Amino acid sequence: MLNEKSQLKKALLNPKAQAVKIIIFSSLITGLIFAFLLDLAFGSVDIPLNEVIKILLGKEPEKVTWTNIILKFRLPKALTATLAGAALGVSGLQMQTLFKNPLAGPFVLGISSGASLGVALVVLTASATTPTLLADLGIISDFGLVIAASLGAASVLGMMLVVSRRVQDTMTLLILGLLFGYATSAIVSILLQFSSKERIQSYIMWTFGSFAGVTWRQLIVLIPVILLSLLAAVLQSKSLNALLLGESYARSLGLTVQKTRFSIITSASILAGAITAFCGPIAFLGVAIPHLCRSLFNTSDHRILIPSVTMMGAILALFADLFSQLAVSQMVLPLNAVTALIGTPVVTWVILRRNSQKSFPS
Repeated sequence: MLNEKSQLKKALLNPKAQAVKIIIFSSLITGLIFAFLLDLAFGSVDIPLNEVIKILLGKEPEKVTWTNIILKFRLPKALTATLAGAALGVSGLQMQTLFKNPLAGPFVLGISSGASLGVALVVLTASATTPTLLADLGIISDFGLVIAASLGAASVLGMMLVVSRRVQDTMTLLILGLLFGYATSAIVSILLQFSSKERIQSYIMWTFGSFAGVTWRQLIVLIPVILLSLLAAVLQSKSLNALLLGESYARSLGLTVQKTRFSIITSASILAGAITAFCGPIAFLGVAIPHLCRSLFNTSDHRILIPSVTMMGAILALFADLFSQLAVSQMVLPLNAVTALIGTPVVTWVILRRNSQKSFPS
């Protein structure tokens, strides 16, 4: 514990380390801007980058149709991918610190399954007249989906937190998380049996994951929800650092552990739940991104990790969205398949590294 504390202080006081971190942060910012522009430029119709920039600046491009493609379709999708990657990455980081488990994440611990259950209860159990009512309610119905998904995520996360106090073994906790995920999936399967074919088809398509289905109206809900939750995570940085060094150390700093846990659970559940509600259950990003940033910055300080995870998550989500569109011509791959291809090697590396070093965090 003392060794970890001294490493945090040493990293903060080392001028060379600070210079390296500034360079990496600058590279992440540049990479995020580049990935965002690429996601706007490429698709079924390729648009030159200089024309994309013109459109974003409000200038007239060579073809008028390009403006509609960018502003009506690709810009909402790119903004959604940016928010989703940032939210899932930070949510995974919070869970890994809270559970002291390097493989914790929204998907692995069943949090995304809980959010999916919340959405399924709203969508699949609605009466025949409810879709019209929800469509008329507009933004209110979008908030309803966010609340339902967040409550579902919080329920599973709360159960995992209770279990984690009694089960110390990492792999046992992961197995229980998978079991909770299977249980919620089983409830969803039962609901599907009693639903209409149209709703079943819509729900199955939703489970594939996509950033393309989010509209500007839904972004009015999604953007403030995610930004406020990310701000809450930033304000939790010192508390997360204290928990990383042990509950006793956290209490010695005057931290109320129960309130801190509740705050972290709330923030992580909203981040994972809101994205799941609008984009579907996106796998592996929440597990992989925090480890990439820990290795990149060689630190466990959440004051550095949270902003870096936010940017790294956004970059990977944008590239995943780009790859899902361009990998196969005339076809869009399921987003979950792409994120699994990104996340699986990272999770495998984490398991092998943990077995060799027996330490957390890396």
